[in-house]
Amino acid sequence: MKFPEGFRSGFVCFAGRPNAGKSTLTNALVGRKIAITSSKPQTTRHAVRGIVHREDGQLVIVDTPGLGKPRSLLQSRLNDLVRDTWAEVDVVALVMPSDERVGPGDTYLAEQLAGLRAGSRSVAIATKTDLVSASRLAQHLARIDALQTETGVVFEQIVPCSALSGDQVGEVADALLGLMGPGPAFYPDGEITDEPDETLAAELIREAALEEVRDELPHSITVSIDEMGLRGGRHRLLDVYASLIVERDSQKGIMVGRGGERIKRIGTRARRQVSSLLGTPVHLDLRVKVVKDWQRDAKQLNRLGF
Repeated sequence: MKFPEGFRSGFVCFAGRPNAGKSTLTNALVGRKIAITSSKPQTTRHAVRGIVHREDGQLVIVDTPGLGKPRSLLQSRLNDLVRDTWAEVDVVALVMPSDERVGPGDTYLAEQLAGLRAGSRSVAIATKTDLVSASRLAQHLARIDALQTETGVVFEQIVPCSALSGDQVGEVADALLGLMGPGPAFYPDGEITDEPDETLAAELIREAALEEVRDELPHSITVSIDEMGLRGGRHRLLDVYASLIVERDSQKGIMVGRGGERIKRIGTRARRQVSSLLGTPVHLDLRVKVVKDWQRDAKQLNRLGF
């Protein structure tokens, strides 16, 4: 396959503890929102691919779920997804937020990266630099550097950045693309993700739901798109029929809210986000459905795409 001289391309996976800023950084690099973000636990549940187009190359970023202690069959499957992705990409970037101390979870991930196949390359990215002072950032970067001696991992580069402010995001792209070999563009210009529209819509609905809940309920929420298609006529309205799935009847009551107020707010927020991403007016029909203990039910997990 022919490609311009000097053009580089490859795949990079963002790894890290939950809420390290992986999805926010993915969106910042791509230049559009393709991965949902939230402070709630277990926000990312799929390997979302984002495509960065540059004149000198193309980066395919794979944003993966946070690697966590498997308290359910779902989390066990998500952990397997993360490790499988690491084995398939050219570079794994370990993301560690600057406003949190490097902890046992980061050390564990670094040890796992040190044990990857020969030829695998790793970088470290210190995110959320806008939240800390210069002295605190310097301490954080020194602690990341020390992980190399402690765990045997080799970071080709350690790059600080703030995805929120945009500071050093370009430098992150430079560092990642610089580790890629010569290669073709895997995706046509202008394409920012290969995620199906149904998956993107389901994730945006789940993001809207996560903003409305707290405590343990976020783990119990998933979304299924029951039907989705353009309505006939000149207005090209996109009809989306979706089920917001929880595990217990009591959770259904919480998600619906008094007089249906909460589910209405979720639907309004989600409709706007889906419309913005897909570029068309959206009619969203959202219902709450109970699927008992779906996180621990292999049959239900298969049906829901996990």
